[in-house]
Amino acid sequence: MNRTLLLVSAAGLLALGALLVGKPSPPPPPPVTDTSHTVARPDEPDATVTLPLVTSTPSGGALTLTGKLSGAYVQTGTSEVFAWLELKAHPAEAGRRVPVNLALVIDRSGSMSGQKLADAKRAATELVNRLTSEDRLAFVDYGTDVKTLPSRPVTEEVRSELLLAIANLRDDGSTNTSGGLTEAARALRPHLRDFRVSRAILLSDGQPTTGMVREPELYALVRGMRDEGITVSALGVGGDFNEALMRGMAEQGGGFSGFIDDSAKLAEVFSRELDQATSTVARRVELELRLPAEIQAVEVMGLPATREGQLVKVPLYDLAGDQSVRVVAKLTLATGAAGGVLQVLDARVRYVDVGRDAAADTGLKLAAAVTADAAVVRANLDRDVRVHATRALGTQHMLAAAEEMKRGNRQAARGLLDNARRIFGTSASALSGELAELDQTEAAYGSASDEAEVRRESRNLYKKTMKNFGTNNAY
Repeated sequence: MNRTLLLVSAAGLLALGALLVGKPSPPPPPPVTDTSHTVARPDEPDATVTLPLVTSTPSGGALTLTGKLSGAYVQTGTSEVFAWLELKAHPAEAGRRVPVNLALVIDRSGSMSGQKLADAKRAATELVNRLTSEDRLAFVDYGTDVKTLPSRPVTEEVRSELLLAIANLRDDGSTNTSGGLTEAARALRPHLRDFRVSRAILLSDGQPTTGMVREPELYALVRGMRDEGITVSALGVGGDFNEALMRGMAEQGGGFSGFIDDSAKLAEVFSRELDQATSTVARRVELELRLPAEIQAVEVMGLPATREGQLVKVPLYDLAGDQSVRVVAKLTLATGAAGGVLQVLDARVRYVDVGRDAAADTGLKLAAAVTADAAVVRANLDRDVRVHATRALGTQHMLAAAEEMKRGNRQAARGLLDNARRIFGTSASALSGELAELDQTEAAYGSASDEAEVRRESRNLYKKTMKNFGTNNAY
């Protein structure tokens, strides 16, 4: 770490935002408070301590949870601490393929005309050809209206009928995404008990224009499907779709998202989606964080979360064998007198174990000692979690920059990228890859000559943020 650099304080970051971001853009994401777990003081030595990982007790299930805090101590009074968690799926059983109950939902609205619809038809054809008679498939296509071929086992006769329906698709009408998803749920629902994995795969190139058009409505729709046992993956193709909406539907639906600029790659993405579905080991995965009274605020960085009192729930995606997800949570504490040990976090993951076809859970607890001595706190910081926290904090600004790029506000986007660079720079050696990617983004964005190129760079930056936040449910 460059000891002359500081992770900017709240006041400093806001002042920097005022200089660099400018009007009329919205304010940058909330800055981190200047506390010991995230901010290096001038001439402070690099953190060298590596705290032991806490691992969940073996349960015989498909998932293992590990984690640790950003330090072995927390200071009395108001402070911040970061928790880093990793959820990993055990390898799938060799040679095991899970039969799947699928609905393929294709947007055939007018905006899909030409090459996009041709490539969608080719990708759907390849997906149908890979299914076996153990699998079921419903085919839904929508414009303003919605048409459905009911769910059936994919026998050779059914395969021929599906391929003919795909070949005869013609673009027409508006974009009724909610109608397509509702019909997919109706087709899948009668077979949920017979299949351990049920999934709707949505492909669209645009913003919904009829039916449900507001994000909260669509999120509620796919969240309800997930609660029933239907995973929803959302794939965007072309240059005009709403990345945040498609990503949000995948997050709320427990599935995968894809941002596909080159529609010729659709067949590859469909193939990967099928492979992920047929090797799923855990579905309806949800992380619960139970907080002690001393926790005043919590932010799960880069993931949707809801809080009810002292319980935070974080929906996660279905996991195939060997897949993982990393979670960084920023916790604001108000602790009393020094002495004793504070249980900072009780983390538990609940899921359906596909191999056992049963509900399962696993969890761990993270604790720290309470001290009034700031030097003790700083001497016992974990170097790895500090890097994870720094990466997540900088990535918040990258995500905000991607949104400003889409709005056409170059000054705001450049200012937010500069903020990210300053944050990453406090751990320059550990985050050299992130800094190099920022260089690439700024160079490509600076040379973008039209709106299409700007949107492409915005989308590329959006993809980088998902990787940095530690999620692996994007194509």
